[in-house]
Parts: sequence; C-alpha cells; structure tokens
Amino acid sequence: MKLMTGNSNLPLARDIAAYLELPLTEALVRRFADEEIFVEIRENVRGEDVFVVQSTSFPANDNLMELLICIDALKRASAKRITAVVPYFGYARQDRKPGPRTPISAKLVANLITTAGADRVLSVDLHAGQIQGFFDIPTDNLFAAPVMSADILTRFGDKNLMVVSPDVGGVVRARALAKRLDNAPLAIVDKRRERAGESEVMNIIGDVEGRFCILIDDIVDSAGTLCNAAAALKEAGAEDVVAYVTHGVLSGGAVARVEGSALRELVITDSIGNQEVLAEARRIRHLTIAPLLAEAIRRIADESSVSSLFD
Repeated sequence: MKLMTGNSNLPLARDIAAYLELPLTEALVRRFADEEIFVEIRENVRGEDVFVVQSTSFPANDNLMELLICIDALKRASAKRITAVVPYFGYARQDRKPGPRTPISAKLVANLITTAGADRVLSVDLHAGQIQGFFDIPTDNLFAAPVMSADILTRFGDKNLMVVSPDVGGVVRARALAKRLDNAPLAIVDKRRERAGESEVMNIIGDVEGRFCILIDDIVDSAGTLCNAAAALKEAGAEDVVAYVTHGVLSGGAVARVEGSALRELVITDSIGNQEVLAEARRIRHLTIAPLLAEAIRRIADESSVSSLFD
C-alpha cells in the first residue's frame, strides 16, 4: 500500500507514516499564481492500495479541493483502490435542513468525494452518524473515545469522575465514554441556543457537586458552549472541569476564551493541523490519534476487522 497526503495536516500524516513504517508517497501539491491547485504524483501507484490523508479543515474549500484533485490524479494513475482518510470531515454540521431553502452540504461533499473516484472513506468522530449513509461507498467512522479514556484514567483516574455532555445531542457519545471509565455517572448540560455561535446554559441535569467533571464533545469551534458549561458546572459545585474534544476548530477568539474560562484544561486531538495557533495556549493540550488512524489503515489494507479496534 501507499500513503499520500495533502497540505492540510502534514504532522499527522508524518506520524501515521512513522507508525506504519512507510514513506509518504512523493507528490507535488502546489498552487498556480491564480490559486488553482496542481497535483503531480512523482512515483508509480499503478495497482496500489493508496490512502490519502487530508482533513477538510480551515481553509475548508482549499483543503477539500486538494483532496478531490489528489483522488482524481490517483484514479488517472491507475491506483487499484483509493481511500480518503479525512480525520476531520468539514461541512459535517450541515447534515440536515434546519429551515426552508437551505442545503445539506455534508451530502454534497460526500457526493464530490465519491464522484472524484474514492473507493472508501475513513474519518474520525463524524458530527452525526447518518453522514456515513450519505456515501454510496464503504465508510468507516473511528472513535477517539479509547484514546481519550486512556488519557483520562492515566491523569485523573484517582478523581471522583463524572462525564458531562454539553448538550442533549451528545448524550450517546458521553455515555460511551462513561462506560469506558468504569461506568462513571453521567450529567447533561441543558442549554438554549438563540443563534449560531452563541449558547446560553439553562441548567445542569444531574448532581455534580464534589465531582471531577469531564466534558466530552466532538467539535469545539467558538468554545462558547464549553466555557459556559464549565462555568455552570463550577457554580453547581463541581470540584474541577476538564474538556475532551476530538476536533479543535477553535475559530475566532476561541483560544483566548478557553484561556480565560473556568476550564482547568481543554484536550483536543491532532485531527486538525492548527499547532501554530496553540503554541502559546497554556490550557490547551494535544492528544494524538495517529496510532488509531494508522492501525485502522493497516487493517483496511489487510482486509481485517476495523470495529475490533473498539472492543
């Protein structure tokens, strides 16, 4: 098999390659003067099982086009099978019609990836499970929960843990993590969102007094929800609050918001290549998912079980 990458998250791609003891496929991914993307694969991939690592994070449209053009180049170079490894699947939050005359952009992106020539998709913690059904090709949705639970037990295993979902929609995710933490109790933050990017915490469902709370979510964007939830938990008597989030989008003033919040720490994975933004952040820590992705890639290439990774 061969491993190829675009420019969206080179550190993660290199870590995956190191785990698999494979060199990254030599390829040129650059832009012309008018910002058109050009891809040239500089080694033979005919008949190969190729995995393209590319998160469609900011700038989402550029990174998406890079992925599509890489897939097209591989298809025209006669690769046997092309797997799009998309650690962070952009446009995932547009997975339904929230009102009249609005798009379902996640489905559109799924169509684009399939039409470009991908034979399979591998992603991590999709925002909504139904996005798997948007693809007409095999799609594996990995979970960061095993990586997070191992880190939580190592660092906070002696605490009186309680897992907290920052909204009702994340209860399934929170319950899955709680099960891995020796069936830790569960609480829910009930909030009302007045408009996109803003949230107002209403109340806490569950007794968090004296508990070490673990907030769990799939995406942190503006960080408003997490910071409001942390403040509400502290007011309700929580001993401390740590947040574990898979995808650290961290747009706008999110980093400053986290730094000034009631959160003891925000832990994000390296699914998005934003290390420069976090260089000066004292309360934000990276947790790598390279071994998880690399093991899934190995199993897909070997035609063995991916789901057994989470048993």
